[in-house]
Amino acid sequence: MSQSSGTSRPVAEQSKDLSTVELTERLTAQVSTLVRTEVSHALEEVKSKGTRIGVGVGISGAGAILLFLGFATLIATAVLGLATALDPWLAALIVAVIVLAVGGILAAVGASKAKNAAPPVPERTVASVRADIDAAKGATK
Repeated sequence: MSQSSGTSRPVAEQSKDLSTVELTERLTAQVSTLVRTEVSHALEEVKSKGTRIGVGVGISGAGAILLFLGFATLIATAVLGLATALDPWLAALIVAVIVLAVGGILAAVGASKAKNAAPPVPERTVASVRADIDAAKGATK
């Protein structure tokens, strides 16, 4: 079997034949690729969590606006109650209670979504990097 071609030998044998400089260059290239890949995964994970936080904040904002409108309606109810008979302010009170209930539900759902998404730490990527470090430590022993 001819050994003149470097591609016909197994990788383990090829590594044994490489100089320290070549091995260092190979290691540098592999570590660089690994770091770029891990950074890319971290960015994707942070973007995903950021999106979920944004949705939660948006829903909470909608809930807060409805709560504000509910309080405004309650104020209008008080004014109508003082200015007229029972029928108009009772109608306004019913509307205010409904708006407040919907606003409270939306605010609670939004806060829950934002809480579940936080913190925006790329946990899977951190675990992957830890595994890479453990593997590198194991290979050097």
